[in-house]
Amino acid sequence: MRKTVWAGLFGLLALTGIARADDYPSHPITIIVPFAAGGPSDAMARVLAERMRVSLGQPFVIENVTGAGGSIGVGRAVHSPPDGYTISFGHLGTHVANGAVYKLNYDLVADLEPVVLLPSNPMIVVSKNAVPATSLKELMAWLKSRPSPPTAGTAGAGSGSHIAGVYFESVSGIKLQYVPYRGTAPALNDLIAGQIDVIVDQTSNSINQVRAGTIRAYAITDDKRLASAPDIPTADEAGLKGFNMTLWSGLWVPKGTPKEIVTKLNAAAVEALNDPGVKKQLESQGLEMTPQDQLTPEALGNRQKAEIAKWWPIIRAANIKVE
Repeated sequence: MRKTVWAGLFGLLALTGIARADDYPSHPITIIVPFAAGGPSDAMARVLAERMRVSLGQPFVIENVTGAGGSIGVGRAVHSPPDGYTISFGHLGTHVANGAVYKLNYDLVADLEPVVLLPSNPMIVVSKNAVPATSLKELMAWLKSRPSPPTAGTAGAGSGSHIAGVYFESVSGIKLQYVPYRGTAPALNDLIAGQIDVIVDQTSNSINQVRAGTIRAYAITDDKRLASAPDIPTADEAGLKGFNMTLWSGLWVPKGTPKEIVTKLNAAAVEALNDPGVKKQLESQGLEMTPQDQLTPEALGNRQKAEIAKWWPIIRAANIKVE
């Protein structure tokens, strides 16, 4: 009798889960962006959310949860109900590097389900306009000549801009003094104001200010020039061989989210990424669209694991650690 009761209970729970998946979504969906509003992550999330709303028939709410290089916002998503109504937006910094930098109360792989691999963002070396350099070689000479380490803005320990800065140090031999912010948007504001010297920033965050002439660009970290900024050389072309790094992004949901819901979210995201208007907006920001065969949850999961294997040893060797 007891086995029958338990079997009936589990069957009811299973049917309830299926019903939720079939009815999904029935109310607004929240995307947690672990950085400040106005930055590159926030901008990409808002463009995608507006188009995904059309596909899913429910509004999206962008919640900016800042702090600790994005790890607080990711944790908020991890500990949310696995019902598809909370999505974690993140990138190489938040969903790879932070696992080697912070003592997290969650596992970046085991506690999240991948949804889709989003466009990638090469980094760009930029400085305040007061720096008297017009090329990357001149910039490096100026940085090396400083009596004290030049200041470099980051979005926090372990963020993409921090990891890119550490990578720049290892390739160039230049020592930087890092100034952490709650996102790259406020760091960029201080660069424009001349409060810090340089940022190895996401291209999508800095490119409009470069075009406006409020900061100076020296090189991008891709192996080819950007179609949206063909006048900016690659780091290889500018004389810093091997300085290649792409900051890819993605969407995740809490572990245990029904597969049917993950499939619906993936389909909505893929539809958004294939929308000509969305593509135009993202490409104008210097983003590189994800190849069609990589727009799957499995592709994001594989990329995340491969990047953990690549970057964790580099981060640990640089002794980047925040308890």
